[in-house]
Amino acid sequence: MSGTRIVRVAAIQISPDLDRPDGTLEKVCIAIDEAAARGARLAVFPETFVPYYPYFSFVRPAAAMGAEHMRLYERAVVVPGPATDVVAARARAHCIVVVLGVNERDHGSLYNTQLIFDETGRLVLKRRKITPTFHERMIWGQGDGSGLKVVETGVGRIGALACWEHYNPLARYALMAQHEEIHCSQFPGSMVGPIFADQIEVTIRHHALEAGCFVVNATGWLTDAQIASITPEAGLQKALRGGCNTAIVSPEGVHVAPALREGEGMVVADLDLTLITKRKRMMDSVGHYARPELLSLRIDDRAQAPVSPKFEILGSPCNEVRRDLSLKPGPNDPIAVLRTEAG
Repeated sequence: MSGTRIVRVAAIQISPDLDRPDGTLEKVCIAIDEAAARGARLAVFPETFVPYYPYFSFVRPAAAMGAEHMRLYERAVVVPGPATDVVAARARAHCIVVVLGVNERDHGSLYNTQLIFDETGRLVLKRRKITPTFHERMIWGQGDGSGLKVVETGVGRIGALACWEHYNPLARYALMAQHEEIHCSQFPGSMVGPIFADQIEVTIRHHALEAGCFVVNATGWLTDAQIASITPEAGLQKALRGGCNTAIVSPEGVHVAPALREGEGMVVADLDLTLITKRKRMMDSVGHYARPELLSLRIDDRAQAPVSPKFEILGSPCNEVRRDLSLKPGPNDPIAVLRTEAG
């Protein structure tokens, strides 16, 4: 890497619109406009920001959240669909990369999904959180390894993970091994209390150091009125405060700009991508500092589906035996055709 590569980025902390079906999407468009006006070439939004993070599931028992869960289904985003078309058009108009968290609806299931639109408005990555956390498992399905990808954009190589996926070191290493330059992390914000913000601080700074990349982190924000609308109980309202830490961290593990822990706003900073080499010349976790003959990662990066039309896995400790369902037995064949592949 020669010369200086400067990229201006924006990490956005705003509140969702809990009332109007398209209200949060409108706020996303306004924020993209503002980030672009401030010269940003990358804008990162909070976890499942559209239409909103399911805060209700953190403070309500399963038996009491059916109506709210159904409302989330009604407002969730189909990918691709009208909502993604709107964001793509905004990214294209401003020549800006957008990383957006959405509640994705895929027929009868919801997913915690991260979308990356490049500067041409093309959707270059759709990934689903591989394991929803605690209460979230009542809301979302699980993702798979097909989304553990780093994508090339006009601002560099971008990877993304959501919230506690960062506590899965193998998921982080999968992105590190693809040489991500800018890691975009998303958290819900307005949850758990100040300790959550402190944990985010440790998490994003550690990943920046270990990966030798920049981290652009966005968390959401709830107003007092929104918290009261989610639960009237004062004790439970405490669980919906704090936990905000919108920040930008360098490969050296330091903040590039002051973090935002309260209120709406955005953190904007210029990233000097040559700092990546400065860090990695001393410690490259997936290069000269790796020991693949001792420690390595195996990953299944195939998209998983409930039905596999071509093969049925029969299984064997030494061989992988598959029945090719596309081959039809002849009139004199007593059994289906088997094909054996050496393991």
